Amino acid sequence: MPRPPRAFLVATFALVLAVTRTVVAAPADRIIRGGPIVTVNPAQPTAEAVAIADGTVVAVGSEADVMKLAGEATEITDLGGRTLVPGFVDGHSHFFSLVDVQTQALCASPPAGPCRSVADVIAALAKVKERRKLGPGKFVMGFGYDPELLAEKRAPSKQELDAAFPDNPVILVHVSGHGAILNSKALATYGVTAATPTPPGGVIGRELGSNDPNGLLFETAFLPIFSQVPGPDGDEALKLLKTGQDFYLREGITTAQEGATMKHQVDLLRTLADRGDLKLDVVLLPFIAEIDAVFAGKPPMNEPVYKNRLRIGGVKVLMDGSPQGRTAAFTTPYLTAGPAGQQDWRGELSFPQATLNEMVKKVYDGGATLFVHCNGDAAIDALLEAHRFASGGEPAQRRGTVGIHSQFIRRDQLEKYKAWGITPSFFTIHCFYFGDTHVANRGRTQADFISPMKSARALGLRPSNHTDFNVAPLDQIFTIHTAVNRVSRSGATIGADERITPLEALEAITIDGARLYGEGEKKGSIEFGKLADLVVLSANPLTVPPATIEKIDVEETIKEGKTVWKRGRTGDGR
Repeated sequence: MPRPPRAFLVATFALVLAVTRTVVAAPADRIIRGGPIVTVNPAQPTAEAVAIADGTVVAVGSEADVMKLAGEATEITDLGGRTLVPGFVDGHSHFFSLVDVQTQALCASPPAGPCRSVADVIAALAKVKERRKLGPGKFVMGFGYDPELLAEKRAPSKQELDAAFPDNPVILVHVSGHGAILNSKALATYGVTAATPTPPGGVIGRELGSNDPNGLLFETAFLPIFSQVPGPDGDEALKLLKTGQDFYLREGITTAQEGATMKHQVDLLRTLADRGDLKLDVVLLPFIAEIDAVFAGKPPMNEPVYKNRLRIGGVKVLMDGSPQGRTAAFTTPYLTAGPAGQQDWRGELSFPQATLNEMVKKVYDGGATLFVHCNGDAAIDALLEAHRFASGGEPAQRRGTVGIHSQFIRRDQLEKYKAWGITPSFFTIHCFYFGDTHVANRGRTQADFISPMKSARALGLRPSNHTDFNVAPLDQIFTIHTAVNRVSRSGATIGADERITPLEALEAITIDGARLYGEGEKKGSIEFGKLADLVVLSANPLTVPPATIEKIDVEETIKEGKTVWKRGRTGDGR
């Protein structure tokens, strides 16, 4: 008869302790004590100490009781007044962007990046060209530019990029990730000419008075190029992913998402995992166009368990674009012109409704969880219609579908989400980074209702929250801060009525994130029997003044009981 796991034995002894208060010889691997412990478990909201064995929480309670599980070899961690919370669960980001942020030019504006002008953007591109020794013909890549925040209120032109980089193709990706400016060499590389038609759901900017492309490509005009963009591959990509995961760990993230995965990225991440190089769990969402390749022509299915900290957890479908890029699809016009100067512009769906219907049906028929990018209310209408179609009528079956972003959702759509079992993964960090832009583009009333966390929770929904890295910086503490405060760059309040409490904001990136992946029974709170995925914070987000939450630091990240990142440790990336 095989021996029971040690964690089971320790847990059994812990149960005996709770009943008899008798000291038994069942030492835990680690005990954490000495500061506030926020469990995110409503049955036991706080505790004085936590015991861990074999990567699992085996006791949560008073220090006196938990310390009875200490033995000679038990590691005792004293918080020193700092706060312990559950490990953060990423509601949506792009894990493979770790390669981009280490090899491309950061062209974002403060506080996310250094660029305040067109000249700054060109200088950042020149620096990465020099640093990576990119000779003639090699692509120079940058990401994160936001024309609204540059002094000139515009992006670098194709001509300016041509003059600065006469021998290199250049791709400068918009802050939304949904489009880019290309110089002439890059346009020629991908065959974009005056004769190239603008595809449905796409944008090709044209020179004034002609059909010549001016370098601006968005959505379906950019998507095929985006999937082919050259970059590190093979051993270099694996090295960058291995070292770059500290970007996630230093933000307290113990479960991450790769939110639109191409087949070659799936293969690389599986190699990384098989080498034992992942320190955190990563959930892959293959992009809908890649599922035949990823699943070898079989129906798309979730992988039920992690293999070396990696699993496929669903499929990603794109319904529309970006509100800050003015490509999100709305039922009413933007107050400003479209990205190529279009008037009375409402944005467009990424694909026709009939195509979206078949995409969703293919995912549902296979049994995979559907994760849908949808920002504008017309795109959310499209999701609801595709969900109804793929369910064979008014849907009664709850499939665990996730509406990624769902930023400009209407109240009637929120009610359908609740009735039809669709969970939003909101994006409150937009209140700060793009709140002022949304007011200008969509008006105050609609902007105030972006990512309506409070209204969704009032209906009984449990939305998660996310950064969409690398659209916004990885910063889980700032995600909490924006959900609680909803203040823009300019200091304006964006939807005061949708503010939530610090505990609710913490739940959105812990237990509600875990539920998003069907993992709420083993992650997301500090409870007996759950994985010991934990984060040590410099202060308690539930008790500091709300306006100061953003000043809290992640001090230590613990994955299954073991420290995987600690502030001040050599190579911590700070």
